[in-house]
Amino acid sequence: MSCRDQNFNESILFTHRGLSGPAALQISSYWQPGDELSIDLLPGQSIDELVQNARAHMPARQLSTTLNSALPKALVTELGSTQWSRLPTRRHAELSTSDIEALDQAIHHWRIKPAATEGYRTAEVTLGGVDTDALSSKTMESRSQPGLFFIGEVVDVTGHLGGFNFQWAWASAVAAAEAL
Repeated sequence: MSCRDQNFNESILFTHRGLSGPAALQISSYWQPGDELSIDLLPGQSIDELVQNARAHMPARQLSTTLNSALPKALVTELGSTQWSRLPTRRHAELSTSDIEALDQAIHHWRIKPAATEGYRTAEVTLGGVDTDALSSKTMESRSQPGLFFIGEVVDVTGHLGGFNFQWAWASAVAAAEAL
């Protein structure tokens, strides 16, 4: 998944409310309303090779059958009805070079424009908060209000997934506690 020159190759999850999963959570730090996301539904696999191989060995098979072997059937069905129009029902032998190129573009560069995020109510990744310049880096104490400390995710410190937010929360808490 990519946006604004940032690319994440982790998994994505289609939910009843939209996209989630590691790649979606990572890219949410860079996405702004109105931005497009580009999604590679089959990273590391060539649709052209997949279709050409199927065309050589099973020319009468429908494209949807081949796609179902590489992608979840529900996804193929949904995208077939909304994005790829008539392609999934076509047989391999019927596919033109431009059909395969269009399919390659649709699968490896699927473009979507999310309407919004779920917001802070369900956020797992947040941006913003108290500016680090307003705090002592040694004690986490406010420079403008002595005796006021800020730690963890309330401070504008954001990292990639993998426990970094926990590490930041614990380290900033230790710094503040030692200063008290």
